[in-house]
Amino acid sequence: MKNISFNDLNLHPKVFEAIDNMGFEEPSQIQAESIPVILEGNDIIGQAQTGTGKTLAFGAPMLSKITPKNKHISALILTPTRELAIQVNDELSRIAKFMKILLLPIYGGQPIERQIKSLKRGINIVVGTPGRILDHLHRKTLDLSNIEFLTIDEADEMLDMGFIEDIEEIIKASNPNRQTLLFSATMPDQVKRLASKYMSSNTKYITIAKNTLTVEKTKQYYYEIKHKDRFESLCRILDVDEPSSAIIFCKTKRGVDELVESMQARGYNVEGMHGDMGQNQRLNTLRKFKEGSLDFLVATDVAARGIDVENVSHVINYDLPQDTESYVHRIGRTGRANKEGIAYSLVTPREYILLKQIEKFTKSKIKRKDIPTIDEIFEAKYKNIEEKIKKVISENNYKNFIPIATELDEEYNLVDVAASLMKIIFDKELSFDYKENSIGIEDNNVRLFFSIGRMDNITPRKLIKFINETSSVEAYEIGDIDILNKFTFINVPERVASIILKKSNGKKLQSRRVSVELAKSKKN
Repeated sequence: MKNISFNDLNLHPKVFEAIDNMGFEEPSQIQAESIPVILEGNDIIGQAQTGTGKTLAFGAPMLSKITPKNKHISALILTPTRELAIQVNDELSRIAKFMKILLLPIYGGQPIERQIKSLKRGINIVVGTPGRILDHLHRKTLDLSNIEFLTIDEADEMLDMGFIEDIEEIIKASNPNRQTLLFSATMPDQVKRLASKYMSSNTKYITIAKNTLTVEKTKQYYYEIKHKDRFESLCRILDVDEPSSAIIFCKTKRGVDELVESMQARGYNVEGMHGDMGQNQRLNTLRKFKEGSLDFLVATDVAARGIDVENVSHVINYDLPQDTESYVHRIGRTGRANKEGIAYSLVTPREYILLKQIEKFTKSKIKRKDIPTIDEIFEAKYKNIEEKIKKVISENNYKNFIPIATELDEEYNLVDVAASLMKIIFDKELSFDYKENSIGIEDNNVRLFFSIGRMDNITPRKLIKFINETSSVEAYEIGDIDILNKFTFINVPERVASIILKKSNGKKLQSRRVSVELAKSKKN
């Protein structure tokens, strides 16, 4: 596929403005292939892995075609879980930033009266889970008879969770002249039957092949951060690791410019690269990075394409990319020539789902690391200064300074003099005015309800295995387990609760389908 830009896709000017404002430089493969087909008015079946940018693939052309002034609902997007409904709604809100489009996420666990009130005021796009959408249809508080678009997202997961009858009922209540968009990571028979039954005969199939990409030579870690601490977290990591050569990735052009400015202001030897820069400027920056006269290169995915630089010790994802394949391409910049590389990712709790998608895609484990404390930074700097001093002594390269040291010895203790000099070096090498010894995310535990208990012959070992197999959450991330007669409560960190809710809910354990929910209150 030849490289194309969003500008080539004939999107509505307001949609293009929003995408440009988000800083995306070019579409992912599923976006480049789906958008023109949807704009032409075709039904489509898009088969692509989770995390390849499917929301924008259907959202951008859909928003380009619907009429904001319509009083009826123009589009319905069905998702298997409340977490995905919120995620899709947030993404569509960003794409519709410059349009007068009203969106509403509808899912269980939220007061239905509030949703009814919003629907009465008038909504253009609804993003919802099948169960709650059906509730509204039965109450006649939701009318799908005039929708222009019906999108079924993560269709295979939806059907795997037993929603086939709900989905069929929703489809039957929808405008028969709608445009139907179905996206699925896999294409089991159930999905094919659904498509053949309810989609038009001219439906276009778009399949994005899953690349087999390996990351064996790269050690992968992530730091869980608060958004406001992103830059300070990066500085702490660089102060402890002191990479010899690192590429730092940002998702947007503006992000590159802002990060480079912040890093240069704190004395880092860094320059940036992105698509708005001239070819000569980019080549000059790349040359300096290759020659070693730059320690850090901050870049977008597009600008980094084709970069072939030996001895890059670290790749740092300051922002996670918009799709999983970009992650693999990024970290492939290190760990070359049979050398081990290190890849770090800065991840907020809201981005944890994408991190799990990356792990699944790469078939690798991304280990968690704690953001360095000031004490750890001091220890790292001390060792570095100590090594430098030992090197100067071993090379006998200090004779010119003996007279000054002798003079100071007459007035001060030489240990105090040496400590003062080390402090000067330490302060000079420190990049950030750190205020607190430690920063980062404190793990708040969440209590989950499982609809299975002692009467089902359940043990903690069986439950841990079930959670691991369905959601890839490891045993060490699971806290207290209270198994009662008919149900079970499990404590997990908040950052993994959404993963278990999305991945484990509705799956079978010992031939019984298990319901997983947030516990309403702690049971004793």
